[in-house]
Order: sequence, then C-alpha cells, then structure tokens
Amino acid sequence: MLHIRRLGQKPYEPIWHAMRQQTLARAGAAGATIEDELWLVEHPPVFTQGQAGKPEHVLRDIGVPVVPIDRGGQVTYHGPGQVVVYLLLDLQRRHLKVRELVSRIEQAVIDLLAEQDIVATRRQGAPGVYVGEAKVAALGLRVRNGCCYHGVSLNVDMDLSPFSAINPCGYEGLTVTQLRDLGVNLTPLAAGEALLTQLQKQLETSHG
Repeated sequence: MLHIRRLGQKPYEPIWHAMRQQTLARAGAAGATIEDELWLVEHPPVFTQGQAGKPEHVLRDIGVPVVPIDRGGQVTYHGPGQVVVYLLLDLQRRHLKVRELVSRIEQAVIDLLAEQDIVATRRQGAPGVYVGEAKVAALGLRVRNGCCYHGVSLNVDMDLSPFSAINPCGYEGLTVTQLRDLGVNLTPLAAGEALLTQLQKQLETSHG
C-alpha cells in the first residue's frame, strides 16, 4: 500500500528533515511496519544543491536561499506553481533497484504528458523528463539502508526566471519548460493529482 500525504505549500527544510527522520526510523525495530508514502507538496522559492553539487553552478545571487541537501545531483529550483512528489519507499520490500525506480518515475511523467498529447522523453545519463531540448521535470533521490526519499518535481505554471540564475541540474544553458508553456491547461493541484496517479500505477506494478 502507498499512503498519500497532500501537504500544500510548505517551506523546504522542515519537509526535508521530516523525510530524513522517517527514513532513519525505518532502520529501527518498527521499520517493517512503516508504510511507503508519497508526499505531494509545493515549496516557496528555494535552490537545493545536491551532495556533489558544485558552487559554480549557482551563477548569481537573486535573493533565493541555497540549501545544501543529501540527494544526488546538482542544483535545482523549487517554487510556487511547481509540484513536487517525494517518494518514501522501502526498495527492498518493493524489489526495486534504484535505476529501475528512476525509470519508473520518469515513465510516470512521460505518461502524464502523453495523456495531454505531449511527447516527452528521458535522456541517458541525465535523469529527468524532457520535451524537445527543454527539461520539464527533475528528479533526485537518496537511498539509505535500502530505503529512499526525495523525489520528482514537475514544472506546471510557475515563474521560470530563477532557473536563469543557475545551471539547472549542472548543465550550462539547459532550457527548462513547464506545462503551461506546452499548452497544457492543468492547475498545479490537478497536475499534482495526475502525477500521484501515474506514480501509483508505476509503483504498484513493482509490489508483489
């Protein structure tokens, strides 16, 4: 079973700490009873810098805080109008390897866009989902003791200008896009629910 939490708009750091604490708790005696969860949330403006993140990928200070965190990958931006789903999963319980999970997350976004008649693709060695040359969804995970947290962000209807202050995901000149600019008339709330549905489909097929 997957438990869904719809958290609304919340500051980034308390959500990150809560994810980490829940994942640490899985290593204890009660870990086997902790349900897998999907957390749907939006964040106020924030840059998050992954474990291997290079400071030079933050090009200039635009007044948005930069938070160093423990997921993989480089710097990305979260802000209102972007939906984020965090996946708190016991990968061993679901018989999932990390690479397969990444592929399933990407497929969930690809299928969501296909329902809107948008052709989206993944790229070898560059996790995320792309429409043409532009990135519409980013993902990053942390795995600890066979359990994962962090997740995927989908640009829906937001101010994309902060992305110009960074090299998104460490790629100089990478173009980003969003559902609104692709002609998709979904609110962030509706897009978030659609993403939850697609993620549940992808994850339930892995659960024996």
